[in-house]
Amino acid sequence: MVWKTAILTASDKGSRGEREDTSAQVIRELVEEELSGEIIEYRIVPDEQDEIIAALIELTDYYQVDLVLTTGGTELAVRDVTPEATKRVIEREVPGIAEAMRATVMQKNRSAMLFRGVCGVRGRTLIVNLPGSPKGVHENLAAVMDQLPEALLMVTGQYREQL
Repeated sequence: MVWKTAILTASDKGSRGEREDTSAQVIRELVEEELSGEIIEYRIVPDEQDEIIAALIELTDYYQVDLVLTTGGTELAVRDVTPEATKRVIEREVPGIAEAMRATVMQKNRSAMLFRGVCGVRGRTLIVNLPGSPKGVHENLAAVMDQLPEALLMVTGQYREQL
């Protein structure tokens, strides 16, 4: 199964073209190689809650992707508002994914406890917040990659419980 995936980067500098978005490239590689996913859309927006919300709604409702992976805006800085924007868009939270990412990465890096990312469902789309750094993206996404296919089958209504 090929999962339709969108990448949304929240970055003030990235949206102004002042920083290369290497985290999105890490996401792209992991999605294509590990998840057999296809990147349908890629966006970069400033760290503005309204812009993040609008992009998430468009990616889920218009593009109807199976998975949205966000990067950036998930730490403690004043302008880090991706989790708040995500919470305003999702219909149901999936806390176990974010908990698993934090728990796994904290075994190697105690500062992972400062990661505020959330995960949830809007319609038939799973939304997962990831950190802004390439290393953080890789570590967090790798921590849950093995469970994403099952989660996506459930969210998209294709899951059939094995008896």
